[in-house]
Amino acid sequence: MPTQVELFPMVIGGRERSASDGETLDAINPATGELLARVPSATADDVNDAVTAALTAASEWKRQDPQVWRDALLAIADLIHENGDELALLDVQDNGSPIREMRNDVRFAVECLRYYASLTMQVAGRTVPTSSSRLNYTLRQPFGVVARIIPFNHPLLFAASRIGAPLAAGNTVIIKPSEHTSLSAVRVAQLAQKVLPPGVVSCVTGLGATAGDALVTHPDIRRISFTGSAETGRRIVARAAQVNLKTVTLELGGKNPLVVFPDSDIDAAIAAAVRGMNFTWQGQSCGSTSRLIVHRDIYTDFVDAVASKVDAIRSGSPSDDDTETGAIVNQSQMDKVTEFIGIAHNEGARLIAGGSRLTDGDFNRGLFVRPTVFADVDPNSRLAQEEIFGPVLAVMPFNDYDHAMGIANSVQYGLTASVFTSDLGLAHRFARDIEAGYVWVNDVSRHVPATPFGGWKDSGLGREEDMSEVESFTQIKNVHVNFETEGPR
Repeated sequence: MPTQVELFPMVIGGRERSASDGETLDAINPATGELLARVPSATADDVNDAVTAALTAASEWKRQDPQVWRDALLAIADLIHENGDELALLDVQDNGSPIREMRNDVRFAVECLRYYASLTMQVAGRTVPTSSSRLNYTLRQPFGVVARIIPFNHPLLFAASRIGAPLAAGNTVIIKPSEHTSLSAVRVAQLAQKVLPPGVVSCVTGLGATAGDALVTHPDIRRISFTGSAETGRRIVARAAQVNLKTVTLELGGKNPLVVFPDSDIDAAIAAAVRGMNFTWQGQSCGSTSRLIVHRDIYTDFVDAVASKVDAIRSGSPSDDDTETGAIVNQSQMDKVTEFIGIAHNEGARLIAGGSRLTDGDFNRGLFVRPTVFADVDPNSRLAQEEIFGPVLAVMPFNDYDHAMGIANSVQYGLTASVFTSDLGLAHRFARDIEAGYVWVNDVSRHVPATPFGGWKDSGLGREEDMSEVESFTQIKNVHVNFETEGPR
């Protein structure tokens, strides 16, 4: 008898259900190649059911006191915390990242939800002085139904934390996780039903081209938030505009620079160059500092030290507490990573660490590639210009400040940037001149709730993780009141 494979049902209108046509998608463990579970492959009719349920719920949810929204978010945060081990393990199996990183994602998701809960009483309008007999004020009111389409690299973190801002503003939310990593998002929606009325949070699983497109083009969804690639982000904006005018925010890709000047703390900069590449989740991060730009005076020794540290990163089973880098999320992403390693060789870059797929022993069943570093990269090459979303670091030298800034700003992206220097004036010049939305000075990769995260150029539209994100899930209404009894003049 074949082993029964569990179905992780969608959550629509407070009910768990399959796709209306019965179709499913396989959830594959990228570290072992094993079939973990199946998820429904939602149809456009399923999406319409989710929107209908969300609209019904929105009529009551938007009229609740902000304290109700706050208490709900706090309760969801507690449930995520209480079920953290289960949720982290689901992501380890579904996504391939090491367990230590997925536990961190649980902690950050809880922190974000509690932060958004603290903001529910701060979603306020303002009064505008006009005259002694008139009052002018603004209201911030929810859109109604919000669609949040999330990526595969932090499934639990994004599924949990990204419902925070829209709920804090009085909206209902439909989550659409990546078809490659849906399990923890389904579980988050199941947990949320314990504290929320039916339809306030739903989760539809399925293909982006079907379920995702049905959300983007649904006429009753006026607010969409997407995290993913720049190419998909552009398609979403175009598709949405064919239906009606929607408010769309996008957190997209990055080809982010880390610039090291010779006066910096060299040991700290070397450690940051490795940490900022996010090899601990296989480089699958839009914020990874995947272009390392080092002053020529320190270039050779710096590059050698980085290569040595990268070679020491421990590949292994994602469920092992000692593993530092795990499996690539799926075969198509693995193919892209190996393709770019080949492109780098053809472009003349010098391989100094990694560059190979792991196929021995237990590795031969999974999608493992060693963290990879190429030196002497041409700043105009594909390796330096295109986002790989994998564990490949491109290193290049610079001669002076203007040269460094020219390289750093030469790409279509502008999400994050980092600079290492002991010169405070130079640091502020860099922060002023760099074309990026989130800048670190003598640091990398740290996100702090209440600070706006988002990109310039093709790295996105809008900001997340602060008060402005909550406000972005509201519409402003101006009210003009005339107190004069004889009527308006």
